[in-house]
Amino acid sequence: MSLYDRYLAARTRHAGDPPRSVALVLTERDLLEQGAYDTLEAFLGWAFDAGAERVALYASVLDEAAVPTLRRELADVDAPRPLSVRGPGDDEPADTPIQLSVGLGGKAEFAGAVRRVADRVEQGELSSDAVDHDTIEAELVFPWAPDLVIKTGAERLSDFMIWQSVYSELYFTDVNWRDFRRRDYLRAVRDYQERQRRYGR
Repeated sequence: MSLYDRYLAARTRHAGDPPRSVALVLTERDLLEQGAYDTLEAFLGWAFDAGAERVALYASVLDEAAVPTLRRELADVDAPRPLSVRGPGDDEPADTPIQLSVGLGGKAEFAGAVRRVADRVEQGELSSDAVDHDTIEAELVFPWAPDLVIKTGAERLSDFMIWQSVYSELYFTDVNWRDFRRRDYLRAVRDYQERQRRYGR
């Protein structure tokens, strides 16, 4: 670790609570860059070293034919915690500390959750009057809310965790994924620590 990275790490350790749950948004193109998976493995280590307890990745894809390959590559990631990989068609909640998603957007996830709730109502297992936020959240594939969402390369959001991230802190960096370093992650953490979270208030 460079002297500057050690300086940033020391600042974040004494600057307040770090984000306990972090979501990272990448593109299919990011994962095609040379060294992309090495950077991802390093990112996971940085996040847990800095106090994260859960990390989610969303890799948006334009070509659905690429999904099986990306899923295999992500499943082979050398991770510091147990991980699960989700993609289109998956609807089981992910309960591992690291959750990787390929092309499973927030709209599709939310629509699936609503369909499952509607099925329970239709089958008489649940009254429509009893449907609330908790009912929906229990059916989500990613049933936790990120404290911090990091998007590299551009200031635009992708279709991921649209329900869960409504009160998340968003951090955009113009650093491309292939150039993302530990100091870039620590800068995101420091920025998060300097904010006053309002949770929609």
